[in-house]
Amino acid sequence: MLPYTTLDEAAAALGRNLTAAETLWFNYSAKKSDYYLYCHNILFLFLIFSVVPLPLVFTSLWRSGEFDKYKIQPKVKLSPSETFKCYKDVMFMFFFVVGPLQLVSYPSVKMIGIRTNLPLPSGWEVFLQLLVYFMVEDFTNYWIHRFLHGKWGYEKIHKVHHEYTAPIGYAAPYAHWAEVLILGIPSFLGPAMVPGHMITFWLWIALRQIEAIETHSGYDFPWTPTKYIPFYGGADYHDYHHYVGGQSQSNFASVFTYCDFIYGTDKGYRFQKKLLWKLKKGVENGVDQNGGSYYVPTQDLKSD
Repeated sequence: MLPYTTLDEAAAALGRNLTAAETLWFNYSAKKSDYYLYCHNILFLFLIFSVVPLPLVFTSLWRSGEFDKYKIQPKVKLSPSETFKCYKDVMFMFFFVVGPLQLVSYPSVKMIGIRTNLPLPSGWEVFLQLLVYFMVEDFTNYWIHRFLHGKWGYEKIHKVHHEYTAPIGYAAPYAHWAEVLILGIPSFLGPAMVPGHMITFWLWIALRQIEAIETHSGYDFPWTPTKYIPFYGGADYHDYHHYVGGQSQSNFASVFTYCDFIYGTDKGYRFQKKLLWKLKKGVENGVDQNGGSYYVPTQDLKSD
């Protein structure tokens, strides 16, 4: 809750007039507790995972030729009931695991110093903090993901997420409850290392979830803005990880691909891309492709 009762008091404390964004923030948050503001995260999660995947769902159900050519695994089609079941399972996890965890984790947010007061951070400050959050989460998530593909981690926990060998947007958070809790740690590390404003924290949570939906979309659209981000994996990159399945030791990255490149865990993916390029050029003949980005004979995947 802001320690000012009027805009004049806030301006006097800052020694200047409030910006339009700060005035908006004051009018919204002045009489709301920090805890109430923090709990907005729960609402954002529900809204994002309910609304953002909908265009992908409609696109998949209509199976328009205009968009079908961008589907990574076009032979895989989920029925409306299967899609809705995935959504229900994710919402169940949100209600009974993610939501309660958010409610009880507020003391840690206050302890690390995430603030709600004025002034608001500059655009550059927000950008740089978000960059740190993505880098820290990406590196930490990479190693946790590799652990979850070990025999014990996969059989006990991670295989739930791999039930979708051709992922869809709603399946981004579809996972064992333990995995949901474990992967919450990388998401929190960045803000703990470089604490910022609550608005930055909201934006981080929203962007990270939207990114997860995009990488699990099942579509590789050429106009996706993230294609212009250096080292960004995207849907095609992560879809391969699901396609290969539980035995995959490739493409562990959650956002960026540098860890996979440095530690050599993208070799199978790069080999497969080279093979498909040769097939398209007619060097190889007689391969029964499914029209998508991934099918090659099983023996050709041994390098993975």
